[in-house]
Amino acid sequence: MSIVLVEGESDAVAVKTLAIRLGLPEPRVLPVGGSKGARRAAGRLDGQRLLGLVDAAQRRDFERVLGTVFACHPDLEAEFIRALGVEGIEAVIAGQGELESFRRLQAQPNLSERSIEHQLARFFGGRSGNKVRYAQLLAEAVPLDAIPAPLAALLASLQVE
Repeated sequence: MSIVLVEGESDAVAVKTLAIRLGLPEPRVLPVGGSKGARRAAGRLDGQRLLGLVDAAQRRDFERVLGTVFACHPDLEAEFIRALGVEGIEAVIAGQGELESFRRLQAQPNLSERSIEHQLARFFGGRSGNKVRYAQLLAEAVPLDAIPAPLAALLASLQVE
């Protein structure tokens, strides 16, 4: 069985949630604590088939030690924003009773002129635990025929085992 190395817990939650939704066995996913942790983790897992899911900017850190790497552009949250659209993302936020909180964040002077994608990224990363919680919620909300390409390719590679 392959082991999927990811940067953080939110990535792991998204991969596992989507695998379960697709009816796949739950993959072994190992958060490595940022892209620099890939080398250490790969060294401890010598002899295993290792795959990686990483943000585009950190791709090289994973490619140095893994044969197969899937990159999110620029990150996991942006992939879900493109897949679900802003309205879909806002529906997920509303479902958590947090749309008003997001609107307040959008109105802040340092964010009001920024793109909606930037505002959403700030919202997801702004509170402790939010990134992991929303990774699961977005993975649950995305239509199975609209799974972001890097995640779909990673999950497809797990199916060939």
